[in-house]
Amino acid sequence: MSTILIVDDEPSARETLVAILEGEKYQLELAESGAQALQAIEKIQPDLILLDVMMPGMDGFEVCRRIRSNPRFAEVPVILLTALDDRTSLLMGIESGADDFLSKPVDRQEITLRVRTITRLNRYQTLMKQRENLSEMAERLIAAQEQERQRISRELHDDLGQALTTNLIALRDLQNDPSLPKGDMFDRLQSLYEQSLEVFIKVRTLAHNLRPALLDALGLKTAMQTHCNEFTHRTKLPINLEMDSTLPVLPDIYEVTLYRVLQEALTNIIKHADATQVWVDLTIEDKTINLTIQDNGHGFDPAKTQSNGIGLTGLRERVTLAGGKFNISSSPVRGTVLLAQFPLPESAAEKETI
Repeated sequence: MSTILIVDDEPSARETLVAILEGEKYQLELAESGAQALQAIEKIQPDLILLDVMMPGMDGFEVCRRIRSNPRFAEVPVILLTALDDRTSLLMGIESGADDFLSKPVDRQEITLRVRTITRLNRYQTLMKQRENLSEMAERLIAAQEQERQRISRELHDDLGQALTTNLIALRDLQNDPSLPKGDMFDRLQSLYEQSLEVFIKVRTLAHNLRPALLDALGLKTAMQTHCNEFTHRTKLPINLEMDSTLPVLPDIYEVTLYRVLQEALTNIIKHADATQVWVDLTIEDKTINLTIQDNGHGFDPAKTQSNGIGLTGLRERVTLAGGKFNISSSPVRGTVLLAQFPLPESAAEKETI
């Protein structure tokens, strides 16, 4: 239910507006002055304000300016109600930030339709919800980044750091024992070589997970093809990969995000879906880049799936932050279908039409 704040110093004017709107399923709040209105806004956060202009102490223009100067309420729709019809008054209303004007005495049908249209759009609450979602998303992103940094720090310190320390100690022991027989020397050097090779492989894997080298060297399509081939070789899960031959070079954030979506989606499938086949399609349709990943495993209810920083939540937020759209549908009958979409950059769209 939308909340409407009616601000007018005349009781009869307030009563008229209440009589017109009370049958429209709104929550109506009243204020007798500009000062009361500003206090009420802080408490109720209305979806729409009907604001009289001619009020003693603080007129409607000043109230509107103060509303617009407060970041919390700057987007609340304001309709000025005024008996003034001169050009100067209208310009003052525009300057103060009003969204609309209605003449007094108000026309019942006109104000009903105006209010109904604005509350149906619900612009203010939509913006507030979007801001809350972005704030929550940013917090989860920061938390996920910190978790990833902690994981990398542990790997560097606990795993790689200890291995390198062990090698350094072994090398120092060899340096301090020049009389060691050649056979023993070879065996110990061979052991150090093997340990160093393990460290090298771990460092390379860590670097690859942070930023796939194939993506920079050979581009998105080759990187995706290579990852799918290696994934199938490792897991024995067949992947049918189809990519649009006209796919241009995309912005870096698109390519990284699409690649990460593929990685995470395949990981989720092998962990949870019990699938026997996966289909991956990367296409361009209607100036939109579409990455579709489908499996034939047992589905799930996306609404009941919770994840912090990774999984579905992480995928959705990664795509959203990169400027795309994310959708997932699932059922026990047809498995799961994941779709990540990005608008085709204008430069690429122009090349496509040439």
